[in-house]
Amino acid sequence: MQQEYFVLVVAHSLRGRLRRVHIPHQAVYAILALAVLGCLSVFGFVASYARMAWKVANYNALRQEADGLRARYRNLQKVVSETNVEMASLQLYAKEVSVAYGIKQKLEGPTDISAEGKLVPSFADSLEDYSYLRSVDKLALPSRVSSRFLAMKMQPSLWPVEGRLMSGFAQRVDPFSGEGEFHKGVDISAQTGTPVLSTADGVVIQAEPVAGGYGRLVRIDHGGGIQTYYAHLSRINVHIGQEVRRGEVVGLVGGTGRVTAPHLHYEVRLGGAPVNPYRYMANTAVFHQTAKDFPF
Repeated sequence: MQQEYFVLVVAHSLRGRLRRVHIPHQAVYAILALAVLGCLSVFGFVASYARMAWKVANYNALRQEADGLRARYRNLQKVVSETNVEMASLQLYAKEVSVAYGIKQKLEGPTDISAEGKLVPSFADSLEDYSYLRSVDKLALPSRVSSRFLAMKMQPSLWPVEGRLMSGFAQRVDPFSGEGEFHKGVDISAQTGTPVLSTADGVVIQAEPVAGGYGRLVRIDHGGGIQTYYAHLSRINVHIGQEVRRGEVVGLVGGTGRVTAPHLHYEVRLGGAPVNPYRYMANTAVFHQTAKDFPF
């Protein structure tokens, strides 16, 4: 059976000769199929490139927006930290005033404040307490020097460990997440096993491994709303409820918790809010052993 084909006539422009070219139907169909396939491939490539360019543009926009949000978050975190420090100071002063002058008033009687009720203490009670405080103040005048010395011993006034400052009380990039965070204390580099000292007299209120990155943690209450934190310890040498003195060893430097190298994380908190430990550490005896360029 003879195969069907197309006839293509080709004429020479000078000689006038004609040539007939037989093209099978299958070849024509194959060429058309290849042309359609090529068009589809080109269309798919262009569509993929356009989609990729659109995704890259969206990614860049989202990245810029995320950078802006991170900057705003860092600024807000700094403002919140400063506000917490101010609030803690005000709360501490209010507590001292209320303890000194007996201003602990509460309303007794009906829960409705518009109803009748009396304030405790009354004016007479307050006057009596004031007179008592004046008499006590006169009797305690010779011992003011010793009281001031006792208050100084309750203030953190030592470097907790001999070492070099790694990170200060400031905004920084978290070494694990890469996100911005506010560092609530200072990191002091030291070898594992270096003794960690209590920076003031106080009572141990926490001595255990904790979650959240601190590792083995010792927390000491020094009174007056002041607490100190000693984190990432390799060993804890004290127990809860123990009274410690300024310069007493409370643990050893280690690398427990979220750390990249052995060091001590040291915090000072006033009324529960973290404050810059540098103001307590600046005039201590080991100040010359640290870096001269403090980042805070």
